Amino acid sequence: MSTHVSHREVWFTGRVQGVGFRAQALQVARGYDVTGFVQNLPDGRVYLHVEGSGQEVEAYTEQLAKTMDGHFRSTEVRDFAGVRTTTDFSIRR
Repeated sequence: MSTHVSHREVWFTGRVQGVGFRAQALQVARGYDVTGFVQNLPDGRVYLHVEGSGQEVEAYTEQLAKTMDGHFRSTEVRDFAGVRTTTDFSIRR
């Protein structure tokens, strides 16, 4: 894995807690060459941080959106490049 990768942060708003969102994010990540984490936020949103090649990050987030369609009302997305900060994909509590 390269040490310089694409990063994407996504904040999901809607019915995203208590519906298996984090477990689905982890399951979908297993099909892509990405690392990162997903966690519930105190304000009811879910935060996703994903790293990898730009193509893998894009494909992963598109598939996650399809898988969880209907559970979120909106997303806030921030993309940037930088040094890899994670070695696997996990659920943070």
